[in-house]
Amino acid sequence: MASSLVSSPTSSFLKKIAFHKCKKQVSKKIVSVMAPHQSERKTYTTGSLKTGMTMTEKILARASEKQQLSPGDNVWVNVDILMTHDVCGPGSIGIFKKEFGEKAKVWDHEKIVIIPDHYIFTSDERANRNVDILRDFCGEQNIKYFYDIKDLSNFKANPDYKGVCHVALAQEGHCRPGEVLLGTDSHTCTAGAFGQFATGIGNTDAGFVLGTGKVLLKVPSTLRFVMDGEMPHYLLAKDLILQIIGEISVSGATYKSMEFVGTTVESLNMEERMTLCNMVVEAGGKNGVVPADSTTFKYLEDKTTVPYEPVYSDAQASFLSEYRFDISKLEPLVAKPHSPDNRALARECKDVKIDRVYIGSCTGGKTEDFLAAAKVFLASGKKVKVPTFLVPATQKVWMDIYTLSVPESGGKTCSQIFEEAGCDTPASPSCGACLGGPKDTYARMNEPKVCVSTTNRNFPGRMGHKEGQIYLASPYTAAASALTGYVTDPREFLC
Repeated sequence: MASSLVSSPTSSFLKKIAFHKCKKQVSKKIVSVMAPHQSERKTYTTGSLKTGMTMTEKILARASEKQQLSPGDNVWVNVDILMTHDVCGPGSIGIFKKEFGEKAKVWDHEKIVIIPDHYIFTSDERANRNVDILRDFCGEQNIKYFYDIKDLSNFKANPDYKGVCHVALAQEGHCRPGEVLLGTDSHTCTAGAFGQFATGIGNTDAGFVLGTGKVLLKVPSTLRFVMDGEMPHYLLAKDLILQIIGEISVSGATYKSMEFVGTTVESLNMEERMTLCNMVVEAGGKNGVVPADSTTFKYLEDKTTVPYEPVYSDAQASFLSEYRFDISKLEPLVAKPHSPDNRALARECKDVKIDRVYIGSCTGGKTEDFLAAAKVFLASGKKVKVPTFLVPATQKVWMDIYTLSVPESGGKTCSQIFEEAGCDTPASPSCGACLGGPKDTYARMNEPKVCVSTTNRNFPGRMGHKEGQIYLASPYTAAASALTGYVTDPREFLC
């Protein structure tokens, strides 16, 4: 279908076609953009296929041992992986012990993943106590996947410590197509990049899952986002999701599944797909999902030996709405304070003076994010004009910064390029200042500063000071802004 294509994000950038799925009204079918060779794969069903299902409906049908599911159905779902961390873990553990008993055992000690990552490198006694609670519980329960940290003075002295949970889950092979992954963190939806159902849950639900391995879920309806066109060299997945959130608003996908397809999505590497799915919750989404393909399977080759079975939306599946984008016409974007849907073109904000730049988090602290930032610094040959903080998501990302050569750099690593550009030394891997944290958290905004950040939320107080102003941006835009001291379109440096 043809789209209305103009450069301003405030105008009609896409053509929306709404379809309603209900018992009394049969909607017009959508011809979906399929993953490569999708027609050769079998759909999941325990009997004859009555009605086409979306990816999310199929995953939940399999997990609930149902033949058919529709949006609005309430079903008990068998959980494949439960993740928790230092902020919500103690509460979830407390509920588990209260409801199941002090001596109760978890439903499966190999399907629980516990990752300290939020308030780690701090002298705050209560934050340190939370990690101790996790450690004691994992010892009691013989939890196989506990990524502990004991020496806070040197993260490298903790071989088990990983860092940001959503990136670590992928790196450690806990994300697999067709599975159900739940976590006590709203950005658990990141794992949908692997073609699985992944969503955040509260401590009460997590306590119940710890004891039973099950959760009651309402099947969400699905919004489909078809992104086609060659990805311009100055765009990243962060621009794509900011465009979508700006288009539909922070409530536009409330309790909906957001399915991403199209040639542009197929061209993205796994970390960029993770960025896309990471911020569906900023649109109110229940989960985000990308069909698994050869890129997914290649990434997983050395990550897991657990067998998995991908599922794909049927051609006759019903979608609540479909949105189509020609990505070749999109320009670099930012989300202005104080909401992720306060979208603007980066070039429209060129007069906004900034005080700092922050590159990190589950959204923008992956290896590919730092390679992108290094590319801008390398192209400019200049030094940054504002403090530029670098917080790798995980130990692996930290190592990549110091060992991987940046393309077309003559063998230079990201760390060398960052040092030449005058950035701060890459910090210990954690969630860092993305959500503020204790006052001694590295790069926390303890004063009312203006920051360009690769993180995911820009609400008042999100990174610390309640009067701080946060402009959400891609690593390209963040690096370009660091070089000028103003919000800057990366095309100024990426020819």
